[in-house]
Amino acid sequence: MAEYITDILILGSGPAGCTAGIYAVRSGFSPLIVAGDIAGGQMLSADIIENYPGFDTPISGSDLIAKMQNQAKNLGVKFIYDTVQEVDFSSYPFVCSSNFNSFSAKSVIIATGASTKWLGIKNEQELIGHGVSSCATCDGFFYKGKEVAVIGGGNVAAKEALYLAKLAKSVTIIHRRDTLRADKIEQEKLFKNRKIHFEWNSVVDEFLIKNTTFELQGLRLRNVKSDELKTLNFDGVFVAVGYTPNTMIFRRYLNLNERGYIITEKGCCKTNIPGIFAAGDVSNPLFHQAILAAGSGCLAALQAEQFLTN
Repeated sequence: MAEYITDILILGSGPAGCTAGIYAVRSGFSPLIVAGDIAGGQMLSADIIENYPGFDTPISGSDLIAKMQNQAKNLGVKFIYDTVQEVDFSSYPFVCSSNFNSFSAKSVIIATGASTKWLGIKNEQELIGHGVSSCATCDGFFYKGKEVAVIGGGNVAAKEALYLAKLAKSVTIIHRRDTLRADKIEQEKLFKNRKIHFEWNSVVDEFLIKNTTFELQGLRLRNVKSDELKTLNFDGVFVAVGYTPNTMIFRRYLNLNERGYIITEKGCCKTNIPGIFAAGDVSNPLFHQAILAAGSGCLAALQAEQFLTN
């Protein structure tokens, strides 16, 4: 097992992790990013990005995150392509370890992100980027004037549907129950919007693919009460059943909210353990946006610098 010693250890190589690395190295430190087995996180699933500042033409999520990573590497940030499996924050310096490596650090920035909850049914993964998405603010523009569906019934689904209703011709919310779980104020907005329709007591049985092109054609729905099957055509489908923050290995040490997100001090990235910081989607249950993750990565690096200096 190889052993690494660093002042600032960054877990995650998405926008938050890369930005933290860039700011840490510019502060005179030699940060180490444990990038994960597949570096880049949710950015890799974004087909086209048009809302990240600095790019006057669309760019794919994979290209954008590659530019961030290359920028960090060119500045001197070291990347290790590995996944931390265990942490020990009970003593100092902090220790994080994988099956192959051990990392000792005076400060840790957690930027492990959150994973989309997918349905796990036929054709779903193959159609991501070809009619299936999990982010309306990322991909909604491409369905302007078209018919789309949102799968889910909570706050995430409500926000996705309301956003899409500004762009799409119609939005159909598909929910496995006959009542929504979203906050009442969100429900009122949904019911008042004439563009938004509902398929109650329904779950997706299969994502349907066009025969001529490998694109989404529609959905086959199953009514959970009658078991009846129904086929509906859609140009786009947005899976909005929530996110799962990647925080399992930190539960023993860090304060988490009821959904598993790391709790940080208001207006900053500090956790309940001095020297441990959280940035990006791992501590933001409301908005999963690259620009917000990058900004929090910057803040985490600046606060890690302040911690180490003091």
